[in-house]
Amino acid sequence: MSNALPFTVFAEDGPARRARLQTAHGVVETPCFMPVGTAATVKAMTPEDVAATGAKIILGNTYHLMLRPTAERVAELGGLHKFMNWPRAILTDSGGFQVMSLAKLRNIDERGVTFRSHLDGTLYSLTPERSIEIQHMLGADIAMVLDECTPFPVSPEESLVSMERSMRWAERCRAAFKARPGYGLFGIVQGSVFPVQRMHSAESLIDIGFDGYAIGGLAVGEGQETMFMVIDATVPVMPADAPRYLMGVGKPDDLVGAVQRGIDLFDCVIPTRSGRTAQAFTRRGTVNLRNARHGNDPRPLDPDCGCAACRNYSRAYLHHLARAGEILSAMLLTQHNLSYYAELMATMRDAISKQRLDDFADEFAEQQAQGDLPPL
Repeated sequence: MSNALPFTVFAEDGPARRARLQTAHGVVETPCFMPVGTAATVKAMTPEDVAATGAKIILGNTYHLMLRPTAERVAELGGLHKFMNWPRAILTDSGGFQVMSLAKLRNIDERGVTFRSHLDGTLYSLTPERSIEIQHMLGADIAMVLDECTPFPVSPEESLVSMERSMRWAERCRAAFKARPGYGLFGIVQGSVFPVQRMHSAESLIDIGFDGYAIGGLAVGEGQETMFMVIDATVPVMPADAPRYLMGVGKPDDLVGAVQRGIDLFDCVIPTRSGRTAQAFTRRGTVNLRNARHGNDPRPLDPDCGCAACRNYSRAYLHHLARAGEILSAMLLTQHNLSYYAELMATMRDAISKQRLDDFADEFAEQQAQGDLPPL
């Protein structure tokens, strides 16, 4: 157990556990979903509205913030919490994924990554040490090691080379990290879809010693069944007394299945991105508010949801906003989606405490399969 980030497990239900993570900026109850605030903002949301959804921790991004406005400027202005007016916990990812997915003319070697910014073509270098320095300047409660995000599909040989480089980078990140109470560093398990590589990666990270352990390199096209297989192979090797974080996942049924397999923390752009494209997640599945069937529907989006969009507005109005391209559409639907995700996680925490997570998962699947409310 980490002294820097105390993690206490209160209840277990199979591999799933109900726990509490203590950070410098407050307590995080797990299992937990972290809204993504890539560039120091959760898109279409004020920090106050994000907090109102129940979120206790959000994610920021090293790559985007190092380019604009720069970590140095954020530090001069008092750190990321003050800069974006978010007094609760922040996890920053290391920038590795964005370097692979966004940057131009990148080159990876043992030292780190050199790349050209997708914004203006400026040449940058991101080493494990520089990534940790940036995250320290931002003031992240939880920092992530710099890793190489292995593409998918990939051969076992290529995956092994990539994974082993990530483990060497992880060791350098650990050495560069400035340990202090309330702040921690997570290692990232790599190894693509190869269980033996995943197990070796996890063992390597444990030998180095981290405050938490993430599973990276999934949700990149391998499909849910393969993702669950990798989680099943990896979780038993991960320390029981440290938080487990599945990066970049996912849809509601992904979260339920991963919690059943022992995952504690999640992040994903899906609920916020979907909110900006008129997609809403509900207890009865996904709803597309652009569809004409909603144009004259006075009912709420989800009758059982207490968010502002469901309390105060009709489907007809939300449909109108979406079709008219109004900014309020993105605001209301993002707030609804994040509220839905937060409530889903809270319900799973309660189910674990009552030793009925599998029952909840069955009920969840049955309700999702019913589909949306019938047309009027």
